[in-house]
Amino acid sequence: MIEVRELTKRYGGTTAVDRLTFTVRPGRVTGFLGPNGAGKSTTLRLILGLNAPTSGTVTVHGRPFRDRLRGLRHVGALLDAGDVHGGRTARAHLTALAVSNRVPRARVAEVLAEVGLTDAAGRRIGGFSLGMRQRLGIAGALLGDPPVLLFDEPLNGLDPEGVKWVRGLFRRLAAEGRTVFVSSHLMSEMEHTADELVVVGRGSLIAAESLAEFAARGGSASVAVATPEPAVLAAALTAEGAVVREAGGDLTVTGLDAARIGELALRHGVPLHQLTTRAASLEEAFMELTADRVEYASGATR
Repeated sequence: MIEVRELTKRYGGTTAVDRLTFTVRPGRVTGFLGPNGAGKSTTLRLILGLNAPTSGTVTVHGRPFRDRLRGLRHVGALLDAGDVHGGRTARAHLTALAVSNRVPRARVAEVLAEVGLTDAAGRRIGGFSLGMRQRLGIAGALLGDPPVLLFDEPLNGLDPEGVKWVRGLFRRLAAEGRTVFVSSHLMSEMEHTADELVVVGRGSLIAAESLAEFAARGGSASVAVATPEPAVLAAALTAEGAVVREAGGDLTVTGLDAARIGELALRHGVPLHQLTTRAASLEEAFMELTADRVEYASGATR
């Protein structure tokens, strides 16, 4: 379990993390979301003791991580897949980690096999693709068989097969009772992977709740409508208080449910070719709830 309490980190006049409080529990995958500059990477570094907090506390199973010897046995982490010595082989890199953390050397071959790098074990890391480096970083996180795992953007550079594999890996690790904390900007992947979410913006907490609760709180269900008379139906729906968006002749309607839309279409003699209710997406909820917490926005969104 990871417990963050009133955690704050300032760099001069800049507050990167502002009184964050949340808990990451074992047995589930917790997604860590936020716009660019939200303080996600800083928070992960604070959890691992790589940076000291200005105030507040963060503990892993009741103790600061930096107080633990042989850290890989307690927490496995992937923060930057490129932060490895390119002249070493994959096997040599993992062996050095194993020796320094008193992890049995047999684990090196085991984790290389688990991440699909057995055939590349003797190759120098400098020749690895980004996806291969990500796999190596995940192998390093798994090396000590730790109960807590942290990953910062672990899907970067992975092909579709790799993404599917990582998704299954995280779910398996959580099912084993481990604490799995994953920072990512890919909303679609969090929808498929996470059970819980911690969402931050400009260093402050926005939400810490289940994925379903977050999506429901931030977004609205809509109804997709296809009709050969979109203008007539749009006018009727708008008159009833609905919000209607048209694209390519199809309508997306919020504010009225599918049954009411069908009744209005029948009343106005408008034929329907499609009437499908669509639940609010995580991305829509995220965009709505973080709109005023974006540090770096394009001119079109300001």
